Order: sequence, then C-alpha cells, then structure tokens
Amino acid sequence: MAIRNFPPRLLWVRIRGAFMRLATGGDWSLAQPEQTRSNLVWFWLDGFFSSAGDNIVMTYLVVYLLALGATQTQIGLMSSLSSLTAAILLLPGAFLVERIGRRRNLCLVGGSWGRLAILIIALLPLFGLPPGAMIPAAIALSISRDAMGNLSFPAWMSLTGDIIPLEGRGRYFSSRNFIMGLAGMVVTFIAGLVITRFVQPVGYQVVLFAAFAIGMLSIFSFSHLSDEPISRRQPAGDPQAKKPGLGITALLNDLRHQREFLFFTATSALWNFSINIAGPFFSVYLVKDLHADAAMIGLTSIASSIATMLAQRKVGDLNDRWGARRLTMISGLTIPIVPLMWVFSSQAWHVIVINLIGGVLWAAYNLASFNYLLQITPADNRARYSAMFQVIVTAALALGPLFGTQMVANLGYNSIFIASGVGRLIAALLLVRLLTMKKPAPEPVAAVE
Repeated sequence: MAIRNFPPRLLWVRIRGAFMRLATGGDWSLAQPEQTRSNLVWFWLDGFFSSAGDNIVMTYLVVYLLALGATQTQIGLMSSLSSLTAAILLLPGAFLVERIGRRRNLCLVGGSWGRLAILIIALLPLFGLPPGAMIPAAIALSISRDAMGNLSFPAWMSLTGDIIPLEGRGRYFSSRNFIMGLAGMVVTFIAGLVITRFVQPVGYQVVLFAAFAIGMLSIFSFSHLSDEPISRRQPAGDPQAKKPGLGITALLNDLRHQREFLFFTATSALWNFSINIAGPFFSVYLVKDLHADAAMIGLTSIASSIATMLAQRKVGDLNDRWGARRLTMISGLTIPIVPLMWVFSSQAWHVIVINLIGGVLWAAYNLASFNYLLQITPADNRARYSAMFQVIVTAALALGPLFGTQMVANLGYNSIFIASGVGRLIAALLLVRLLTMKKPAPEPVAAVE
C-alpha cells in the first residue's frame, strides 16, 4: 500500500540515490555535480562489464588455444610477445594522448579492437583455416589485443585521474573493485559450467563469444564518459607556457622536478622485481611439494579473491581517512610476511590461510598505490608519467623470474620465498624513508633595499 501511494518520481529518485551510494561507496558522491555523478556511475558499470568479460578471456583463452592444437612453446611465445608490447607501445600511447588529447576515443578504439579480436579468435575454426595457419592467426590476434590495450593504457590512466574526485577515490575504487571481483568470479564459474556442456572446442567458442558481448557492454558504458580533451587545457600559471617536449631529453629534464614520482617508481621497480622472484613458482611449489590437486588449487585462489573483496570497503575508508601515501607505506611494510609464511607451509591447506591474509593486505596495497600514483602524477602529463612508470615496472617484473629460476635450481624453493620477502621489505623501508624525509625549508629571500 505504501509503495502504491509513493510518487513514481520520488521513488525513482530514491532508487537512483541508493544505486549511486552503492556504486560510489557512500553518500559523498551525492554532493558532486551532475556530470561527475554520471561519470562515476558509467565508469562503475564499465568496470563491472569489463571484469566479467576479461576474466573469461584470461581464464580460458590459453586452454582454448591448446584445444585447437597450440603447443606450450607457442603459448610461451605469445606471452613473451604480449609483454614486449608494453615496453614498445606505452610511451607512444602517452604521446598520442598529448598530441590528440581525446582520451576517451583512444580508449574506445583500443577496447573495441580487443573485443573484436576475441570474437574473431572464437570464430577461427569456422573459417576453414588449416591447423598450421589457425594457431599463428589466433596468437597474432591475441598479441594485437594486448598491444592495443597497452597503447591505450596511458589514456585510460589520464582520464581516470580526472573523472574521479580526490576526496572519494578510496571509497569509489573499493566499491568498483569489489563488484569487478565479484563479477569476475561468478562469470568465470558459469563459463566453466557452460564449457563442459559442449563438445570441445565449441564450449570455448561459446564463452568467448559471451566475453565479446559482455565486453561491448563495457564499451557502451565507457562511451558515456565525458572527457575534456587535454589539448584544450592551458598549463597552470603562464597561459603561454609550453608543455614539455616528447623527446628523451625533455622527458628526463621534466622528471628531475618530480622527486616523489621518481622515488615511488624506483621503489616500485625493486618491489615488483622482488615479487616475481617467487611469483611464477608459488603454484609449482603448491603442486610439486605440497601435492595439491586441482580442487585445492581452486580453493586457494578463491580464498584470496574472497578476502580481497571483503576487505575492499574497509581499505577504501582507510584510504580516504589516512591518505593513499600512508596506506601504501603501511600495507607495503606488512606484505613481506606473506612470502615468508610459505617457508613454514607443510600442507596444501596452509596456503588457504596464507592467501586469506594476503588477500586483505594486497587489497589495501593495490588500492592505495594506484590512488597514490594518480595523486603524484601531474594531471596534464599523467599519460606520460603512467606510461613511464608501467614500462619500468614491467621490465622489473620480467627480470624477477630469471633470478628466481636460478635460485630454485641451486638453493630450493625456500630461498626464493625468503629473497622475495626480504626484497619487498627493503623496497617498503626505502619508500617509507624517502617519503617521510622532511623537505628542506626554502631559503629566505633577501630584502630589496
């Protein structure tokens, strides 16, 4: 009776307000301008759909290629070449942002090709290609998908920093990350059930087509974001001031004035290098030494995902209360205990406990460090700074396994767990030391007689 007598317009306002609070992590967004609120909702929906579609691809694309006849060598080559595109295309992507300025359009082009490439890969068996040509074609399409993603990543970072207000970033991204994690888990599980209902590789084709369709909903959502082309902006201060050039010398000169960014990039390189000393070997150790079966491996992965999702709301509040810098340092100092705990694991179920703890700590670090990077990169040059940061971190990630492989062969698995934990701790301590140093007081200006 109460609902029947409720004015429809007021009911719609209440529903819209409730959804806004859900999507943005609280009431803070209701006081934002209409355009900002619209951006927040559409960007949240983009995250929901992109996570659902991309998790299908990340989970089942390689298995699909193996079902088509791909070899492990071909899969390894695909992974290596996809990583190489990050080093090659991130900086050109930043330069495109600064030359063209239309960040939303650059993201839409990259995202649209990524979804179209998945559709073509799903349909390849219908084209009548011989096996010798079908696998290389699928690998080329997958690499091109990653390449376009890397090319458009600086535009995405630059636009993200502009459309999400600083005062609510923690709560907003905690809400967005939560729904992305939930969507990814649910859709991946459903896709697995669908695959088993068909003769292979038809099941994989069906779920990849679904990934394409869901991905297009992400494109639709992203296309509704408003974007002021940065080429129209005037640099702060002198309206006639020129932006830094795009050459290497100009980039280095510009970086000299960004002390905090340099410190964070350097410590992040050491941090990610240390992570990947052990990163590729956790699953191998879990299977070979702890004798985990497929079900246990799934449980360990789910434990991490659930802990991460449940912690999102709280770490979002802490980010906005303490600040991204402080939360990054605190979570960075605690994460090194995670690889060290592997040293003491003797049963597969121990890893479930480790991943529950790690899921909470990584939820805090990933949210805070991402917001911190947005905070310390200049708005007008965020594309180039995020690209440089990503290139350096990617290189560090690539070097880590080279050291880890040698350590496992000569010293065993415990050596890489200890080395990874110690390396992360050193990186965190350096970050704390460098970011808590007091800046020198400005020299007094002599009075003019």
